[in-house]
Amino acid sequence: MGQTTLTPEELEAMLDRAARRGAKEVLHALGLHDETAAKDIQEMRNLLDSWRETRRSIWITAVRVFTVATLTFIAGAVWMHLGDK
Repeated sequence: MGQTTLTPEELEAMLDRAARRGAKEVLHALGLHDETAAKDIQEMRNLLDSWRETRRSIWITAVRVFTVATLTFIAGAVWMHLGDK
């Protein structure tokens, strides 16, 4: 069998073509190969940002509810204790 040698430039060009072909196939498989792909990606980013903000808001609300419930319990216990005397 013959041995083939490639120059660094040829190897880089071959790898570049393979990477581009692979990227195109992935984008096509994901449905992101047409003119609306940039808009679709922006919408996905907006949805992800909204999800993150919602998750953060839910966490903050849960902490606030827990804090208010704890303080209400403490205030009720103090009121009941002072009411007994």
